[in-house]
Amino acid sequence: MSEPRWLTETQMRAWTGFLETSGLIQRHVERQLRDAGLTMVQYEILHWANECAPRRRCITELADLMITSRSGLSYQVAQLEKAGLLRRETDADDERRAMVVITEDGRRLLEKTAPGHVAAVRDGLIDLLTDEQVAQLADIMDGVRTRLRPRVLSTGSRRRAT
Repeated sequence: MSEPRWLTETQMRAWTGFLETSGLIQRHVERQLRDAGLTMVQYEILHWANECAPRRRCITELADLMITSRSGLSYQVAQLEKAGLLRRETDADDERRAMVVITEDGRRLLEKTAPGHVAAVRDGLIDLLTDEQVAQLADIMDGVRTRLRPRVLSTGSRRRAT
């Protein structure tokens, strides 16, 4: 058995800093969304449902975008459906496909919540960095996401706490 490639001190600092910082940013943003009556996952579902035309998205595609299980997503969709923010429909082209459609109430809540959400994202990350650092971070995240997404989705391990 080969020896593990242990992290250097700088690599460990980068890893633990990433973990702590991402957790802090997530809690910071969640606090703002909680005031609007949404969880971060629910906000993300509404965002992705609203971002596609004609504001309807296949639930399997949504699970892939959010890197979560379809069952976990279905629970959150059901909560949003009960609140009148989303509705489920059968795809007219393929009745086996379940679609989520953002309602007018969902769209209005998203529009009402978005300014506070953006302010929390700015306050917790973007405005703490220079423009150059933001561009570097965007490039780093693009590269990591591009390499990691196919690996994660191909293994079938799309689970995420929802």
